[in-house]
Amino acid sequence: MTFSRFVEIGRVAYVAFGPDAGKIVVIIDVLDQNRVFVDGPCSGVIRKSLNLKTLQLTPIVMNITRSMRTGLIKKAWEKEEVTKKWEESAWAKKITQREKRANLTDFDRFKLMRAKQQRNRLVNIQFGKLRKAGKTKAKK
Repeated sequence: MTFSRFVEIGRVAYVAFGPDAGKIVVIIDVLDQNRVFVDGPCSGVIRKSLNLKTLQLTPIVMNITRSMRTGLIKKAWEKEEVTKKWEESAWAKKITQREKRANLTDFDRFKLMRAKQQRNRLVNIQFGKLRKAGKTKAKK
């Protein structure tokens, strides 16, 4: 399978680290092989130049032109529902899950452990019943 996430105008990217870490932006211009001009009107990122090493390209692409104004980008962002697409992606869900786990207290981790034990106990009981039913059918 070939690589399909290219640095292109309109490509939505996730800022991995730096002052805007955790936000999504759209590439509006390619400055050189290392830097791009980005804007994130709905995510709170001001129009600026970022190094490509700080960005992770997403599969979402917006239909915009080169160096489009922030207001027009915001309209296109809302029309194409970029934030909704991002929040529905498995990538964003994984990030929010990781943040939830990092914010758990010791007592929350204990409650989670007990809930998992209870769930596993129920699964094992049902599995035992099915196994027992299968053995009795095999004997007949």
